[in-house]
Amino acid sequence: MLQFFPSRTLTWYLAKLFVGRIVAVLLMLVLVLQALDLLSESGKILGVAGNDQSDLWHYASLRIPQLVARFLPYSVLLATIITLATLNQNSEVIAMKASGMSAHQVLAPLLMTAALVSAISFVFNERVVTRSTAALKAWQAVEYKAIPKDPATRTNVYFRDGTNILAAGAVSGSGAATVMENVTWYRRDANGMVVEQLRSPRATFAGPGWTLVSPVRFDVASTVRTELPTRVVAKDVTPAQVAITKVDPDAQDAITLYRSIQAMKAAGQRTSELEGKWWHKFSGPLSALLMPLLGAIAAFGLARSGQLLIRAVLGMALGFAYFVVDNAALAMGNFGAYPPLIAAWAPFVLFALIGETVLVRTEE
Repeated sequence: MLQFFPSRTLTWYLAKLFVGRIVAVLLMLVLVLQALDLLSESGKILGVAGNDQSDLWHYASLRIPQLVARFLPYSVLLATIITLATLNQNSEVIAMKASGMSAHQVLAPLLMTAALVSAISFVFNERVVTRSTAALKAWQAVEYKAIPKDPATRTNVYFRDGTNILAAGAVSGSGAATVMENVTWYRRDANGMVVEQLRSPRATFAGPGWTLVSPVRFDVASTVRTELPTRVVAKDVTPAQVAITKVDPDAQDAITLYRSIQAMKAAGQRTSELEGKWWHKFSGPLSALLMPLLGAIAAFGLARSGQLLIRAVLGMALGFAYFVVDNAALAMGNFGAYPPLIAAWAPFVLFALIGETVLVRTEE
């Protein structure tokens, strides 16, 4: 009876060897890249009055999850090549082949480990990376000054109310609980000239419209300021429009991003770029599953033939080619050249077929 996995002992041996290489390579990449990143950003952070060494550590804590998410697939690729090249050089692959194992059985423990890494990567991206990205971008938006209490708060947003404009310094909450702060409503005439301003420290949804708390009216023609009672303005601006303002796919998990896309569709806005990013939230972590297949060329062929280095370089080239094509497909999808589903999944399917073809033709 054919079995996809080798013996339990050999499976655990290869899996533990592979995991150790992944962790080692990932730690090396993250530490080096974080050190270089801190060199470029530490001057900006410490240049703000009141910031000290603790803020550098805080920046690193927000940046490291991004680096881990971005370079985990690269780590799996390099770990694959190191593991398989070492096994080949020590003639362990020859021993496994001599025992009757196929190339797919040799790779099975690595593929199983890579699948587990992909699942962990997806959960890590959804639960940790999105939150750290939102917090870091909010901090960078104020140039490393006081950290906003709510990283999801949007700042400096504008809404069209017919010919009028509703501006808010900050927007928080969602749906009927949406709250605007530092609000200014500009009433314009038929020529687009501002004839009146209403300023308020706070606005809440009135359904329809927005209730300005303690507004102050400024008449442009007479330059007279008048304090007014509570007033409702911008009846054409809905919470759905507010929700889709400045949608950042990197700072939202899959469920939140899906809701943002649906809100944008309801408002008649273009969503192809966000849809591509949504699909990539699933295809991106799966890239780790491809790496053992693309790097498998380093495992087979006689080490004493002198071609081990060439095979390792070819495996690395295949892996890096995938990342180049993946980024290019996403860019083409953003421009509308590819449908979002194709832009996110076509590179994965293409290189899975390429990796399987290379493996079969070179070994099986």
